[in-house]
Amino acid sequence: MAEFDLNELKRRMEGAVNSLKSDLAGLRTGRASANLLDPITVEAYGSQMPLNQVANVTVPEPRMVAVTVWDKQMVGKVERAIRESSLGLNPITDGTTLRIPLPELNEERRRELVKVAHQYAESAKVAVRHVRRDGMDTLKKAEKAGDIGQDESRQQSDKVQKMTDDTIAEIDKLLSGKEGEIMQV
Repeated sequence: MAEFDLNELKRRMEGAVNSLKSDLAGLRTGRASANLLDPITVEAYGSQMPLNQVANVTVPEPRMVAVTVWDKQMVGKVERAIRESSLGLNPITDGTTLRIPLPELNEERRRELVKVAHQYAESAKVAVRHVRRDGMDTLKKAEKAGDIGQDESRQQSDKVQKMTDDTIAEIDKLLSGKEGEIMQV
């Protein structure tokens, strides 16, 4: 039987939360951040690679991100990847360097960023629910196989459900905090 381990489920749920935290950190409100481009991947050498593996990302000014591409042939692909991302950025190419001025956050742009934040949070919630489902399935199989009794199974199921509820509440809290940060003028 697949061993039921509450700590393993907790670790996986925390992984979803940590992933959300890094995604939200990349959503910069009005200031430039090197993390802003973390979610972007580039088609490079036959596979999708994170932007920071094909270029150096710096912040020369509070409202500007600079991307220095290491391989000259990659400049066009990097520019396209940034332009087509959901971040709404328009890079200016200067040799192997892309300068990305951050647009002033108007009301419409703030709402777009909030939508992106909601998508990130929903993905995290889905990941947490998958972990919950895996745990519940393991418990059902263990009960069916007679490895644990019905009472034990119910107790563990309640713990998994409580852990899921707590994690989703934490995700909602992170989201509302980020939403407040984005909408702050």
